[in-house]
Amino acid sequence: MGQKKDLTGSEKSKIVRYLAEGCSSLKIAKLLKRDHRTIKRFIQNSQQGRKKRVEKPRRKITAHELRKVKRAAAKMPLATSLAIFQSCNITGVPKSTRCAILRDMAKVRKAERRPPLNKTHKLKRQDWAKKYLKTDFSKVLWTDEMRVSLDGPDGWARGWIGKGQRAPVRLRRQQGGGGVLVWAGIIKDELVGPFRVEDGVKLNSQSYCQFLEDTFFKQWYRKKSASFKKNMIFMQDNAPSHVSKYSTAWLARKGIKEEKLMTWPPCSPDLNPIENLWSIIKCEIYKEGKQYTSLNSVWEAVVAAARNVDGEQIKTLTESVDGRLLSVLAKKGGYIGR
Repeated sequence: MGQKKDLTGSEKSKIVRYLAEGCSSLKIAKLLKRDHRTIKRFIQNSQQGRKKRVEKPRRKITAHELRKVKRAAAKMPLATSLAIFQSCNITGVPKSTRCAILRDMAKVRKAERRPPLNKTHKLKRQDWAKKYLKTDFSKVLWTDEMRVSLDGPDGWARGWIGKGQRAPVRLRRQQGGGGVLVWAGIIKDELVGPFRVEDGVKLNSQSYCQFLEDTFFKQWYRKKSASFKKNMIFMQDNAPSHVSKYSTAWLARKGIKEEKLMTWPPCSPDLNPIENLWSIIKCEIYKEGKQYTSLNSVWEAVVAAARNVDGEQIKTLTESVDGRLLSVLAKKGGYIGR
């Protein structure tokens, strides 16, 4: 039995179903005719570590000073290398040497941003994972909204500048110069939308339903076959306009109710694969620190970036949900990242 590099999406789905039926990893490997190590790696959701960086010779510090630096780094998260060394009373060490020393014991990271998860949230996330463990996620339409501004995230407007060159001027505007609200969905290997919410419209229950009627239902859902509509599951998060009694009743009249409307756990953007699509689009429209001068221009950039996302990329995102379910169960409802 030869060892292969990657599992296909259908194989991953089968692994999840076999696990739900109580099969061992060894039995699953025999059923799929795959190497046992490959199956175990998928179940454990392990990641390959990066290769160790090749470093140049650097100024040495004593073992005693090194222990002091290590303790200081542990006590001062997100501190600069200078602050860490100063707290240890170690002076005269250049920045390159400080960073090289710290690289052996620490990593440069931004503070993680994640939704607050209490005990109830974690239990609901586990219940959600168990409920949908045997679901065919190729039938699920994952939806969400995204706001894009004219300026984009401030931290992305950084990059290399050649010696002797001046950095380009960047406009500074309040609230990023304004923005556009975008709605989209993904199902299997297909992108639904994106659709633009009319400027100045606040999405309450009534306007949200009217928006879905004018875009999603008229321009996409109505064209689908009866069998497709019968099997499709509609996913949306727990925004007030989504889960209100008005919106729920309106969707029910459209035939999206009960098992066709996915229950969604609170504070769980990490479980929604469309969040990764938003990241792909934003990286494209704001590359090289690009800014926009009008709402129409940033909207056109979003549409162009969305068209460049091919079906294989979308399929990779939708097929990742099986692994997310296993991860959230393994972490007992904890945050799994994206």
